[in-house]
Amino acid sequence: MLELTNRYTFEGSRIAWGMLGDGPPLVMVHGTPFSSQVWRRIAPWLARKRRVFFYDLLGYGQSEMPDRDVSLGMQNRLLGAMLREWGLSRPQVLAHDFGGATALRAYFLDGVAFSDLTLVDPVAIAPRGSPFVMHVGDHEAAFAGLPAYAHHALVSAYIGNAVAQPLSEEALSILRDPWLGDTGQSAFYRQIAQMSQRYIEEVEPRYRRPDFPTRILWGEDDAWIPIAQGRKLADRLTNGSLIPVPRAGHLVQEDAPEAIIAAVLDDLP
Repeated sequence: MLELTNRYTFEGSRIAWGMLGDGPPLVMVHGTPFSSQVWRRIAPWLARKRRVFFYDLLGYGQSEMPDRDVSLGMQNRLLGAMLREWGLSRPQVLAHDFGGATALRAYFLDGVAFSDLTLVDPVAIAPRGSPFVMHVGDHEAAFAGLPAYAHHALVSAYIGNAVAQPLSEEALSILRDPWLGDTGQSAFYRQIAQMSQRYIEEVEPRYRRPDFPTRILWGEDDAWIPIAQGRKLADRLTNGSLIPVPRAGHLVQEDAPEAIIAAVLDDLP
C-alpha cells in the first residue's frame, strides 16, 4: 500500500498525498472509480529513478469526499494547485483514465507544462458514458440510498469489470473500500453523476501533438473504452503511435503493471 501521510487544503477541502524516491519529479494521476493505490505496484519501481508524487483526487480515496463539485471541470485546477504546492515546473506525468483527461485539460486549457506525458487508457475522446453512468446520473439519490450490501455488490462488480484477469480479494478490497460506508457510498454516486461529456468536448478540439514526449498505452481487452478510441487519440497526440498491452483491460496497472513501468523507464537516463 502507498502511504499518503501528507495533507494539502484545496479550496477548503483536504487532499491526501505522498512521495517516494529521489531524482527528477514524476507525478501520478489516477482515474475513476479508483485512488492513488492503483499505482502501488508501479510507484516503488519508478521511485528508483524518480521522485514520485501521488495524490488522491478530490472526492476519492483518502482525500476529503465533500458534497461539492468533484468533476473533471475542477480536477485540472487541483492538479495545477498540487504542482504549485510541490514547487514543480514541467514534471514528468503518468496518468490513467479520468486522470488522463485531467492532465490533458491542465495542459491544453490551463497551460500547465510537462516534460513528458504517459497516458494509460485515458478518458479523452467523445462520446463517453456507459448506460450505467447515464442511469446513475438520472437517479443519483436512489443509488446513494441503496442498502449497504447491494452497494457493496455493485461496486465490486463495477471495479471487477475493469480488468481482464480476475482481481485478488486483496486488490479488490484496496480499490473498493474507500467507497463503502455512508460517506463513501454517497461519494461514489456523486462522482458518477457529475460525469459530463462537455468536459471532454471543451478540450478535444485543442488536441495536437504536445511539445514534449508523449506516449499512450491501451489495454487490448479494455471493456470500458475500446482500443479504437485509443487509436483516434493517438492520431491526434502522437502521430498514430500507440502501445497496445495484450491480455490487459482498462486497469492495466493490475493486469500488466510491467508494461507501464517499461514504457516510462524506456526514456529514463
